[in-house]
Amino acid sequence: MKKSWLVAVLALAAAACNQQPQQPAAQPSDAHVKALADTYLAAYLERNPELITQLGIPGHRQDKLIDNSLDALKAWEAREDAWLTEAKQIDPATISAPPLRATYAILRESLEGPIALRACRNEIWTVSQFVNAWQVADGYLVTIQPVGTDDARKDALARWGLLPKFIDNEIANLREGIKQGYTAPKGNVRITIDQFNTLLAGPLSASPFDSPSTRDKDPEFKKSFDALVKDQINPALKKYRDFLVKEYLPAARESIAVSANPNGAACYDATVRYFSTLPVPADHVHELGLKKVDEIAAEMKDIADKSFHTSDVPALLKKLSTDKQYLFKDRAALIAYSQAALARAKEKAPAAFGLWPKADVIIQPYPAFREKNGPNEYNSPAEDGSRPGVFFINAYQAEKHSRVEDESTAFHETIPGHHLQGSIALENKNIHPLGRYFWNSGYGEGWALYAERLSDELHLFSDDVERLGMLSDQQLRAVRLVVDSGIHTKNWTRKQAIDYMLAHTAENEHDATAEIDRYIIMPGQATSYMLGAIEIRKARDAAQQSMGSRFDIKSFHDRVLEDGAVPLTYLKQKIATWSQSK
Repeated sequence: MKKSWLVAVLALAAAACNQQPQQPAAQPSDAHVKALADTYLAAYLERNPELITQLGIPGHRQDKLIDNSLDALKAWEAREDAWLTEAKQIDPATISAPPLRATYAILRESLEGPIALRACRNEIWTVSQFVNAWQVADGYLVTIQPVGTDDARKDALARWGLLPKFIDNEIANLREGIKQGYTAPKGNVRITIDQFNTLLAGPLSASPFDSPSTRDKDPEFKKSFDALVKDQINPALKKYRDFLVKEYLPAARESIAVSANPNGAACYDATVRYFSTLPVPADHVHELGLKKVDEIAAEMKDIADKSFHTSDVPALLKKLSTDKQYLFKDRAALIAYSQAALARAKEKAPAAFGLWPKADVIIQPYPAFREKNGPNEYNSPAEDGSRPGVFFINAYQAEKHSRVEDESTAFHETIPGHHLQGSIALENKNIHPLGRYFWNSGYGEGWALYAERLSDELHLFSDDVERLGMLSDQQLRAVRLVVDSGIHTKNWTRKQAIDYMLAHTAENEHDATAEIDRYIIMPGQATSYMLGAIEIRKARDAAQQSMGSRFDIKSFHDRVLEDGAVPLTYLKQKIATWSQSK
């Protein structure tokens, strides 16, 4: 990467840090933490230039993709090891500024989590239909690639001109995985092939990879970018698809468990720790899941008895997910329903928060190539205000989709969930950029799941059908603890996992199948929701018990959200200290 790019990224980190309020003279550890965080962030953005576009960080080139070669990864891992060694030399007790204590915790987690995750060798076997897939990540990135100016057009042509080489590296990496005995499950490979078939079937203008052309008015740029997609990108996509069909699928593993790969048991524990930021062994994940399933089932039975006059919760959930009166008329009705829920949240949720973001959030349906297998997904707004947050909703076969969980999902993905949390962090110039730009699933998904319960406290749900849907969504996250650990450590079959989910939630068969296929290809991530929500709720309960009548929900939420996505172990300590000091 050009030296000028590194200089620009270093300037970004320095500028962001310089925006913090003036503090007394820093202690030695404070200066060390800040310098190490600056260095790491600059290097991270240099290696992951996509993040600059995803977050809309202004004033920087957007003309590169990550170098996904194994040699580049090996060099990066050596740098991670050196940074962690240096970070361990800092005693966190000697950090005087509270925001820098959070920065240090985020920095340590940003190094320790990926280092532990190396046990999985994800770079040589991930063939996925979910957000950990390059075609999904880049298929979104290209749709937000800036255009409209000469410099932006140059960047767009330069960045996406690198995609064929990126794809060649992916093929080489997967071949290395086959050689070493690391492969993806056949079922997920087939789903991915189907995604590419859809991606390649339509006209050029329908492809997300032609988005820069369709959004720009300059005729020469449109001609050049169309030619790039037609002559280079689409052939590279076809090459990858054909490689999957002819070479990779026959070699892919039959087993759905990551334990079938070398070092698979260690990989699963590493994924749970990486995503949740909590050191929770697989057996504990499974047992906790079974316990939470029973607890939430009792809550669901209570609503079923009071509002639906039945104690047969599974039968009620089946009725709510299949009866015509609860199904949507069409795509427009499905989308409008969640938009109405979001409008209520924007009106009522501010009562529980002191901090509130400026960025808006909107709801859009998935692009066609993703909607068959897409769950629901939130994407961050741009830091510079040029783009709102986007909640992608699955409107595929809307006539078969029940409304029962849609309000809960909308609150989870937007307000008071992901959008609220992520935008507050992104807009907070008083914290180090690590807290604004970085994210971990245990904190982020834990907050969003906590936000579903909070939405019930704030009376955001339209009726008891949707309140039961909220509990079904909570139950889904408890079920994830059971089925994710069951699949990867207890030899559960795909059908067994789907059947368990159908028996305990209001998910329809299509959604349950998409969920299970997601857990198969992204081990551990699905456990982070409930693990995180439990930790946040425990911190709130402990603070309320400690503070009694002095407890203020706005202040609690602000303390949870003000530092960005900190590790849950740090958050627990911080809230305990805050409640005792008050």
